[in-house]
Amino acid sequence: MQEVTIYSDGACKGNPGPGGWGALLVAGTSEKELFGGERGTTNNRMELTAVIEALRALKRPCRIQVYTDSQYVQKGISEWLPGWKARGWKTADKKPVKNADLWQSLDVEAARHQVSWHWVRGHNGHPGNERADALANRGVASLAA
Repeated sequence: MQEVTIYSDGACKGNPGPGGWGALLVAGTSEKELFGGERGTTNNRMELTAVIEALRALKRPCRIQVYTDSQYVQKGISEWLPGWKARGWKTADKKPVKNADLWQSLDVEAARHQVSWHWVRGHNGHPGNERADALANRGVASLAA
């Protein structure tokens, strides 16, 4: 099974506002950069979209290390998701889960792989995270083109 490292990030100019997502996929000596943007979105939606799009780009099951600076993504997928699913996509206080559409997509994409989730501090000099951040900002900039 191929091993892949994913660095993902989201950016938003205003929250909500124009946003971008970026992901760097590394497999051995190969790298692939992905990015995109959306108008009228939130930072959390862009953080989730970055990981979803990175996982979608992989055409066969892989062993993956995902690095994100979003505790929302890391804790959501690692800690909160099972409870949300068990409660029919409701939070512990019975409110609808925010961004449930993206969480459901992430759940489907992640299930195709063996994924380990890692949180890294953002804007702290981590090379993979800094590249993902630059890609997310390219996603925002692409909206102006």
